[in-house]
Amino acid sequence: MDSAASDSPATAPLYGLVLGGGRSTRMRSEKASLVYHGKPQTEHCLDLLKFHCAQSFLSCRSDQSDQPGFSGHPQIHDTFFDMGPLGGILSALKAHPHAAFLVVACDLPFLDGPSLAALVAGRDPSRIATAFAGPQNGLPEPLCAIYEPGCYPRALLLREQGISCPRKVILNSSNRILPAPDLRALLNANDPETYRDALKTLAS
Repeated sequence: MDSAASDSPATAPLYGLVLGGGRSTRMRSEKASLVYHGKPQTEHCLDLLKFHCAQSFLSCRSDQSDQPGFSGHPQIHDTFFDMGPLGGILSALKAHPHAAFLVVACDLPFLDGPSLAALVAGRDPSRIATAFAGPQNGLPEPLCAIYEPGCYPRALLLREQGISCPRKVILNSSNRILPAPDLRALLNANDPETYRDALKTLAS
């Protein structure tokens, strides 16, 4: 692990970013517009972020801007392509280089306010990223994490080395990994079966 501290200013404002620009091929419908809490999931995530962030955005492709779940909300369009979620994160850091980003994926149906509050409280601005230890063998969960401004040059450097996975960016950078108050909040729904299961659990 690279132990060098980021040169990010401790006062970097915290912005929110909801990742919604994926192709949703496994779900076979747009994950951003799925409803778990009485509204499209992107809107639900924006509502959670507003308690912690100076402003928040939806991350998406430009061709998605007028689609349900995206239309009418502040957006940052992808300027890095074929990189998966890291492309959306880098696009946001490039658009607002003075800010850190609290990034959440739109496919986390159990994401809740207390989990985000714990993440923000544990933020270490001197590191590249702050993340929870996730349900996958305790590895950092990159799609519910805080990325500091210094992540931008670091991720570009790692991309030149063939690393384009946000989890690997965190693992190969200075980081702070926190225990998750509720691991269920980090579980995603990527296909129709897990979507239906999530709805049943939330309704119970």
